[in-house]
Amino acid sequence: MRRLNKILKKKMLSGFFNGLANKLRIILFIGAASLVMIASATTSAHSASKTILVLGDSLSAEYGLPRGTGWVALLQQRLQAEKINATITNASISGETTSGGKTRLPSLLKDQPDIVIIELGANDALRGLQLTTTESNLQDMISAAQKSKAKVLLVGMRIPPNYGRDYTEKFFGLYAALSKQNKTALVPFLLDGVANQPQLFQADRIHPIAQAHPIILNNVWSNLKPLLNVKTK
Repeated sequence: MRRLNKILKKKMLSGFFNGLANKLRIILFIGAASLVMIASATTSAHSASKTILVLGDSLSAEYGLPRGTGWVALLQQRLQAEKINATITNASISGETTSGGKTRLPSLLKDQPDIVIIELGANDALRGLQLTTTESNLQDMISAAQKSKAKVLLVGMRIPPNYGRDYTEKFFGLYAALSKQNKTALVPFLLDGVANQPQLFQADRIHPIAQAHPIILNNVWSNLKPLLNVKTK
């Protein structure tokens, strides 16, 4: 009888431990599968193709430059060099104002870009337009882009001081204020490192030459790269 009890007890313990082992295997399998899914999702988030819309004026439209030498073209080359899966639609037009950009943006957003770079406002200022109009148009473009689920990179500009200190400073301040208000990324000044070097401008003293555009690209890149969900070096 004792022997029978020992045999039964042994079988019960064996069954218990076998069951426990099976449960542990299942738990480990589920945990491993979850890790694979998380890793896969993370990889997909980084590798999924992104689209970038550039809505700008002559500074982004290669005015007076050989094709392929402007900062937007250089940006596409940078993306490829860094193996970042992203394509660019350059919807920039020479002479474009914030009013024109605001009018064109809705149709451009139909392609659902992931990132919208807004480089507009300089032509408004050069024409002496009301700052409230420029601010309102920029706000409307930011709102439209964000409503379409796109991230926004606002590009700041300065104008020559001969337009009056009050006007020029208030114009420059628009960009930082709008960026803060809407929580967008910001390029503080597109021509930083270029504006103070006359030799980097074309004869009109307004548009940079090709040699200036790598500098312009770097100004944009440092603020754009975080939006692409890749680590900055």
